[in-house]
Amino acid sequence: MEQCRKSFPEGFLWGGATAANQVEGAWDADGKGPSLADAMVAGTHQLPRRITLEIDESRNYYPSHSGTDFYHHYKEDIALFAEMGFKVYRMSINWPRIFPKGTETEPNEAGLQFYDKVFAELKKYGIEPLVTLYHNEMPLNMVTAMGGWVDRRSIDCYLRFAEVLFRRYKDVVKYWIPFNEINDLTTAVGNWNHGGILNHGTEDFSHQVDDPDKRYAALHNQFVASAKAVLLGRQINPEFRFGTMICHITVYPLTCRPEDVLLTQQEDQLRNCMSGDVQCKGVYPYYAKRYFERNHIHFDVEPGDEELLRRGTVDFYSFSYYMTNCVTAQKDAAQVSGNIMGGAKNPYLKATEWNWQIDPVGLRYTLNHVYDRYGLPIMITENGMGARDTLQDGRVHDDYRIQYLREHIEQMRLAIDDGVELIGYTPWSAMDLVSVSTGEVEKRYGFIYVDKDNAGSGTLERIRKDSFYWYKNVIATNGSEV
Repeated sequence: MEQCRKSFPEGFLWGGATAANQVEGAWDADGKGPSLADAMVAGTHQLPRRITLEIDESRNYYPSHSGTDFYHHYKEDIALFAEMGFKVYRMSINWPRIFPKGTETEPNEAGLQFYDKVFAELKKYGIEPLVTLYHNEMPLNMVTAMGGWVDRRSIDCYLRFAEVLFRRYKDVVKYWIPFNEINDLTTAVGNWNHGGILNHGTEDFSHQVDDPDKRYAALHNQFVASAKAVLLGRQINPEFRFGTMICHITVYPLTCRPEDVLLTQQEDQLRNCMSGDVQCKGVYPYYAKRYFERNHIHFDVEPGDEELLRRGTVDFYSFSYYMTNCVTAQKDAAQVSGNIMGGAKNPYLKATEWNWQIDPVGLRYTLNHVYDRYGLPIMITENGMGARDTLQDGRVHDDYRIQYLREHIEQMRLAIDDGVELIGYTPWSAMDLVSVSTGEVEKRYGFIYVDKDNAGSGTLERIRKDSFYWYKNVIATNGSEV
């Protein structure tokens, strides 16, 4: 094994991540309105999730309605995070908990009071909050009344939401992420979750009719909203730090044929680099403009937008990393699944039960790739393995998860030795939660087992997995013992 000379820096932000729509539950409690996530029916790896704009709990099961009930267990859960030694907790704030319809001018005080209590509990244990403003939680009213992020009015609604949070928590939260996995709108799968776009009424989540004009209009509006939020936040508290968050689908050419290499470069530019370029450099790159021209994609760029993008760039780069895929011109290549998008199967990698390939070395490659491109501090804000954990005598022996995380952390250390400025790591996930892609709880990611099944039954008891104790020691030794 390659000898690593450097260790993790002092003050490295070890922690874990969740999203409000996947853990909170309490979907209609204390004045909260429905979000687009609340309209998604449960599915499986084989059965796509469905979207129902008319929410009918008598006929359908909606996993986000109860999540894993962080809303009523937050004190217990945060105490467990503290027991692991978390320095940072990445979380999101559920937009319709604050503005139930998204269009109100005054926030829902009861919703804000819930997050007051969450932040107070984090402060009690010395845990730094890392807050995502938008993590697939658009108010459902904005989807049905506006068509989601395609409508420019969504920017003002978002900024009203952001300003309330910036002012209320200006002395509580330092790190903000305006949009989770903003680049997901470069794929058709991003239509609903990330753009609030539904092109044909009630649809299977993964089989919507795609309209690239709408999708890239929504993405542009999110770029503008992010830039405006950054500028607004810095006015309220100059100490705020803002980050992009990219779903990084690292890709390799399946073969060394020049056609495969060129396709891989184009895939990487569009899926991974374009959104980072806009948020970190403040401009649409040349290849994006050419892509829009060649594919006859048209969306409105209003006067002043380009200046906003130039001024509203972020301070750090964050990304999710689960797997890598291959790209090829071959039409009959074997395929694998993945986060948001799959690709050609890499014959040198193993895969999970959900057919996501496992590639720790690819994380080091990715860290070097993005640091070379942007030169900004980096946080890995999602990284983990979904697996079917089982209880045995009241314990969960998840050696497979420990191995996955150990191998990725070792590659993080090598990247630091390469010279990459890596400042934080929040694996997915701090605790078991609802999987976005399938709606399953039994596709488990957490260090903490939550007793709940895919049908919503269970005691909701929290149980420390073996990975809980392993990660606790990793944090205590600042990554020197993995």
